[in-house]
Amino acid sequence: MTVSLYEYLANNEYPGRGIAIGRTPCGKKMRIAYWIMGRSENSRNRIFAEEGNGIRTQAFDQAKLKDPSLIIYAPVKVLKDVTIVTNGDQTDTIYDFMQAGKTFEDALRTRTFEPDGPNWTPRISALVKGTDVQMSILKSADGNEQSTQRQFFDYTEEEPGYGHFISTYKENGSPIPSFEGTPIKWTVEHEPFDAFSDHLWEALNQDNKVSLFTRQITIETGEIETKIYNKNK
Repeated sequence: MTVSLYEYLANNEYPGRGIAIGRTPCGKKMRIAYWIMGRSENSRNRIFAEEGNGIRTQAFDQAKLKDPSLIIYAPVKVLKDVTIVTNGDQTDTIYDFMQAGKTFEDALRTRTFEPDGPNWTPRISALVKGTDVQMSILKSADGNEQSTQRQFFDYTEEEPGYGHFISTYKENGSPIPSFEGTPIKWTVEHEPFDAFSDHLWEALNQDNKVSLFTRQITIETGEIETKIYNKNK
């Protein structure tokens, strides 16, 4: 089944953090999106800031920052022709392992879900190289804080006009239910990059959205376009 990413997000009050990657209908460009949401004051007190070819989360109001351990990190890093996108400091783990000649999977086998019981938030990660996409979800096995379920998904030569996305949560709740199943296939609309970015920002829940990063990569040349949206200004 293929969904409209905009409709899915507009109908989901709290999917949490999410990664969406797709190939434009013309087949010449890849699109990446990473968003963060928040329910607590600490989670909502953030912005995205550019850092090199990637981004980093920062506290919007430093005086209100409480525990930075799970909210301050670099979600996006670029290593040569590889773009790494994650919802935590496993970005650094993947980057370091790949720089040493190891793999995406090697890196994530050393990590687990976030230590934030009772939610045990999954760590979601993705890698884009050309038209190839890898995704991963590290989650608690049936709510067991001692057992990690590691899932890996490979999409070799992503199909033009389609993409896949994952999020940390299935929906709002207490505790919040983790994302279930495989990455969801979505339709990449025939529209300019700016329109894609704007529509995605508009689709995220107005109360809970915090920041959005989007990027378009021209496959043949590696040229990039980037947009950042921050609710806090």
